[in-house]
Amino acid sequence: MRKQKHSESGPGCKGACCLKVSDLGVEMGGSSILHDVSFHLHCGEIVALIGPNGAGKSSLFRTILGQMPHSGSIDFQRADGSAARPRIGYVPQSPSFDRGDPVSVLDFFAAAVSEWPVFLPIPKKLRARVAECLERVHGESLIDKRMGALSGGELQRVLLALALEPLPHILILDEPLSGVDIDGERQLLDMLDEIRTRYDLSILLSTHDFATLERYTDKVILLQSSVLAVGTPEEVLSSEAFRSVFHLDVGRGAR
Repeated sequence: MRKQKHSESGPGCKGACCLKVSDLGVEMGGSSILHDVSFHLHCGEIVALIGPNGAGKSSLFRTILGQMPHSGSIDFQRADGSAARPRIGYVPQSPSFDRGDPVSVLDFFAAAVSEWPVFLPIPKKLRARVAECLERVHGESLIDKRMGALSGGELQRVLLALALEPLPHILILDEPLSGVDIDGERQLLDMLDEIRTRYDLSILLSTHDFATLERYTDKVILLQSSVLAVGTPEEVLSSEAFRSVFHLDVGRGAR
């Protein structure tokens, strides 16, 4: 199911796009939040970021998004060798919407992607654009549904569709499985696998659902202020670092 573009982990990554984080450090209020963080995110990969609460996962995402000052370097290289800054799509942890809120998915999306006043009737061309964006996540049927009436999985589809407009080079998702039931989890992960293949982009997501890692991810990064382990799901889940952090033994040998 997984399709990696390349497996080179050295500094060159010739002929392929990659995001390279080297010796990253972040301080806040005089305290070190992240230190010595280094990893590669290659084109076409789905990479899971795992770690306990307070490990710095959201801070790492914000740093990659350019929202936090840092030491070290964050470099992007395209397949043609250029180092132009990538477009990054971001899905935050699910916001809450009042169940009585009359704002529809169409209203929400139109306000985000255009300057059209939401109190005016939405033109057919803008509605068609929103429908096209929702089609990327198989969510066309949600266009007239109220935001407050969406299930956890449906809300993730809408937020994901918004993060894909315009199409990014890298997609970052902060706990996308939170608040989603088991069936919704599988549908969302299958869709992410489809999206990275269809649009040739990289995906970095944080999760606490270790059971899905081997099926859906190419690489796992275990973070606790610094990178404690990085490798295939089997390698990280079987590592001493994982057992030490989570006090769990879920590696292949434990099954």
